[in-house]
Parts: sequence; structure tokens; C-alpha cells
Amino acid sequence: NGYSTAPKTNEGSLMNARLPELMPALRKLYDKPGLWLQEDTPLPRIGPREVLIAVTHAGGAVVTILSVLLPLVLAPWPRATTVPVAIALTLSHLVVQLIKRRVNRERPPVLPHIPAPDRFSFPSGHATAALSVGLGYGLAFPALAPWLVGAALLVGWSRVVLGVHYPGDVLVGQAIASVTVGVLAI
Repeated sequence: NGYSTAPKTNEGSLMNARLPELMPALRKLYDKPGLWLQEDTPLPRIGPREVLIAVTHAGGAVVTILSVLLPLVLAPWPRATTVPVAIALTLSHLVVQLIKRRVNRERPPVLPHIPAPDRFSFPSGHATAALSVGLGYGLAFPALAPWLVGAALLVGWSRVVLGVHYPGDVLVGQAIASVTVGVLAI
């Protein structure tokens, strides 16, 4: 039929690049104060400020805790569906808090568009919580997974755009959430 099932290799592909060669670029992205903001600049023209703030608050304590407490109390689906999500949210939060207090990284040196919940930047608790809930429920409800995970990723992006996190803070928070959910799903 003319199609090969063998994977194609490309000498110049990212998959074949050596990690040491990538480290300077990754470090540059990790330490960049904001992908979209410079000090005292207005929000980029992506939508109203209130929309970004609503998105970022979707990863906050109130929304994420209610996203597991309400199903546990109201039982719209079996509690066994929600319990792993609640455990992932709790464990990932504990990991984030331990790392935040150990690393003690300050927030980006830009004028934030919202008040920061605390002085610790690394890793992002909002990004971690949002993805813990989004991935957890995404595993339970696969048809909703793209929407849940997509919304959770937007929470992380909003934290950078609003000036309260470095991109690396968000990426590490999302990695913590992914590992936590993945371990519990095994």
C-alpha cells in the first residue's frame, strides 16, 4: 500500500537532540519573567481582564476544593469517581507547599495584574490544582477530557499572563499534577 508502519527517524529532530544542548534554551524559558508582559505594560489584547481573572481563579482553592467536595456530598456520580481526584488534589497541594517553602522563589519582577496569594512563586499552586482536577476528572470522563485538561492548561497560562508566575513555575506545577494523577491511576 506504500505506507510504512516503521517510525521515521530524522537526524535533526528534537527527539534526537541531546538534552545538554537543549538545557540553555530550556533555562532561558524557565527564567523568563513573563511571556506576554513587561513591567507596567497593559494586558495583551486577548480579551477582557475579567475573563483572565475568572480563568485564573478557576485554579484557586475555592473552585478546586468545591469541585471535589460538591460531588462527594451531592453524589451526581459514584463517589469512587471523585475520591481519586480529591486525593490527587490534596497530595499535589502538599507537594507544592513543601517545595514552595523549600525553594522560596520570589514572584516575577513585573507589575502583576492581580494580587498574588503569597510571596512564593515556584511552583504554581493554581496550575497544579487545576490540572490535578482536570486530569483526574478527564480520566473518569474521557469525553470531557479535552475540555477539562484544556481549561486547566488555560489556568496555568493565565498565571503567567497576569504576571504572578514564571512559565517554569506553571510547567513544574503541571508536572506535579500529572505525576500525582498518573501514580494514583496506576
